[in-house]
Amino acid sequence: MNIKSGSVDQFEQFSQFKNLQEFNAHLEMWLAVNKVKFSKGELVGLKRLSRYAAKIPGVSNAKIGTVLKAIHEEYSGNGISRSTFKRMIAKAAELGIFTVHETERKNGSQSSNLYVFNRFPKSEPPKKEQLDHPNKTINLSKTIKNQKNTKRNTTELDHTFTSDRVPQSFVDVVKYFFPEAKSIEKFWRMTSIAAYRNNREQNQAQVLETAIHSFKQLIRKMKASTVAKPIAYFYGILNKKLEELYFEDLYNMGFSTEDKQRYMGFFYKS
Repeated sequence: MNIKSGSVDQFEQFSQFKNLQEFNAHLEMWLAVNKVKFSKGELVGLKRLSRYAAKIPGVSNAKIGTVLKAIHEEYSGNGISRSTFKRMIAKAAELGIFTVHETERKNGSQSSNLYVFNRFPKSEPPKKEQLDHPNKTINLSKTIKNQKNTKRNTTELDHTFTSDRVPQSFVDVVKYFFPEAKSIEKFWRMTSIAAYRNNREQNQAQVLETAIHSFKQLIRKMKASTVAKPIAYFYGILNKKLEELYFEDLYNMGFSTEDKQRYMGFFYKS
């Protein structure tokens, strides 16, 4: 297929995303699975290219020279080489992160490539399980009292039956308030989803520490007032904290405060 070069606006039909938020979600999942396959320089190139896919979500026709110049200026002269950027393109295309289309000028000569980012396969990301909570509001003091005074259903397994996949230190904290193995495993399931979503799954110690802190914040909230859906509330706290750690990593990679804010705005703009 011969694609004529031109303004990125003319390639809107190539976009696979409804908006930037959806593009962000799919790009994050691609990176969560494949980040380790790229060098630091290649990741810088990929993330910079993704910024040029903001106007038309997931579509960019930026010239390699334009992208490299922007990186060079952003890192105060310490940019990446053209060969590094081309290696990134080859890897990303092979992995399916985006598809590369050649474009040509009116005279038939080759112009800049068209990069069309692809949706992440549905079978790959972890599926957020349906939260199964009672409709009524939960009060912590009443919950603990009921646990002491109500005869436990013999079919429910206590915390000693919790799966080995759940760290013992997490079990030790949660069991005093939610003693059933099933409940503890649900809290940890939400932790795994939040870690995956924010590219934290490789740093297990950090995830565990953040999960325990987030659970304590949940308990603090339950003691002060009522919480309708404890697991959902816990997930909201944890996800926000892991997002902050993710963007802190971006900052440490060399993003300025201004660039960090622009990057966050790109990913969270509807």
